[in-house]
Amino acid sequence: MLNRKKIKLFFMNHWVKLVITVFLIAIILYPFIMLSSVDSYQRLSILASTSVWPFFGLIQTGVFVYLLYRLHYGGGFAKLEKSKIKGNAVNVKWDDIIGMEEAKEEAWEVVQLLRDRTKQKKIGGKILRGLLMVGPPGCGKTYLAKAIATETKVPFLSMSGSEFVEIFVGVGASRIRKLFKKARLLAYAHGACIIFLDEIDAIGRKRVFSVFGGTEETNSTQNQLLAEMDGLKDKDYNVVVVGATNAAESSLDEALLRPGRFDRKIYIDKPSLEGREAIFKYYLQKIKYDEAMDIGRLARKTVYKSPADIENIVKEAALITDRQNKEIVSLKELSEAIERIDMGIKHKRKLTKEEREMVAYHESGHLIVMYILHPTDDVFKASIISRRDSLGAVYHQPREEWFTSNRERIIANIKVSLGGYVAEKLKFKVTSDGVASDFRNAMWQAHNMVWKCGMGKGDLLGDFTIIPQTQLSDAIKEKLNNQTNQIFQECVKEVEKLLKQEMLLLDRFAAELLEKEELEYDEIESIFNEFGKEQEGKRK
Repeated sequence: MLNRKKIKLFFMNHWVKLVITVFLIAIILYPFIMLSSVDSYQRLSILASTSVWPFFGLIQTGVFVYLLYRLHYGGGFAKLEKSKIKGNAVNVKWDDIIGMEEAKEEAWEVVQLLRDRTKQKKIGGKILRGLLMVGPPGCGKTYLAKAIATETKVPFLSMSGSEFVEIFVGVGASRIRKLFKKARLLAYAHGACIIFLDEIDAIGRKRVFSVFGGTEETNSTQNQLLAEMDGLKDKDYNVVVVGATNAAESSLDEALLRPGRFDRKIYIDKPSLEGREAIFKYYLQKIKYDEAMDIGRLARKTVYKSPADIENIVKEAALITDRQNKEIVSLKELSEAIERIDMGIKHKRKLTKEEREMVAYHESGHLIVMYILHPTDDVFKASIISRRDSLGAVYHQPREEWFTSNRERIIANIKVSLGGYVAEKLKFKVTSDGVASDFRNAMWQAHNMVWKCGMGKGDLLGDFTIIPQTQLSDAIKEKLNNQTNQIFQECVKEVEKLLKQEMLLLDRFAAELLEKEELEYDEIESIFNEFGKEQEGKRK
């Protein structure tokens, strides 16, 4: 009885193993049983064919292991296709860098260090390891990196940050390892090497760690980049990493920005008035153009434009000239190129007589208020030809770069926005929904003046937009909104007063626009001079 219970307990504890064992014995014996039922010829044929199956299995396993190894440690998706470019083959000369003199001056020190670091080592100075260029797109960061390579005549390896981002874990890190290995070999052979990583924010942004302790694929890629840049110190490798980004510096990981990695930072901004003029001259030399035209006017008309924008303007002007069967690019084609890029292609919409007349008075209102009341901006063109979703436009730009706006300038912007509404109201006693975007712009600026910048006429100061609305009392909200409305109403009254006084001028500009559809800078200036009006910003 006891033995029976032990046997039963054994089967209860090990029945799964016993079933599996029986099953394995059965599938091993089954082929032999089946083979015994066939004749000797068939039996030999089956045994011969099955004998090669283990070899095929070994080959398949070997291929799989090899591909997996290549994927993670040196090939497949991690393969690095980039080949070196000789510095003198980049062919971007130092004189080709225009409109960024301060950045050039800082970058020139990098050139000198790469040319001769013996002097730097002799006085105990630190070898430069990394150079980070930060600035808006189209301002010449890549161009400057190529110019450094040209001047130093050392190998140049260029990659974009997005080329390291892959779906497979470890691929980006593997590509980083291969890139730096190649750079060290080139530096050993040629004395130095430059690695240029464009859009470095793709792999250099602040690392994010998951709640489970893991990291994203970009984190491992960035970790490898940090390790490789530190590894340049282990041996005397003359490798300089040049990074470029359009993103804010604060978005990059702090470990990447610390000394010993990116030792030097160059901030590249959009060119000044003199810089834009020099850039226009540089690109105009590549085409046939009217040498008598005022390039300074083009520079004034393109405030806040980048070198890439200016190059695009010149190319677009050349295309317009070709379409018009002309041989020389003039100021007219360049102005048209600027307007086409900024405002879009002209659309010949068929408007009714009344609607067309209202558009003309609307734009004339903007034009007069801009010219007479705005302290910083020039009016370059007025048009009642449709572009994109607008039926007309007044094209204006600051006479020089402004990086801040005081109360006077913001108030002037609000008045200009309200000029179209007031002109329609004075002439037709009614207004159209074309004023909606003007109101939106004016209200946004008035709101920011009071709620964010402390420019209201009351005693409330501070940025109230950062405080949750539920935490602001109704009394404070009411005060802030009343101050905003007060600014708005005062601007409307001043614009009404001006346009009532200048009704003859308003009628004249509207008539000119209805006749010509577009008025250029010289025509606008001539009419104002005829009426004895002087531009606000030019008064002494």
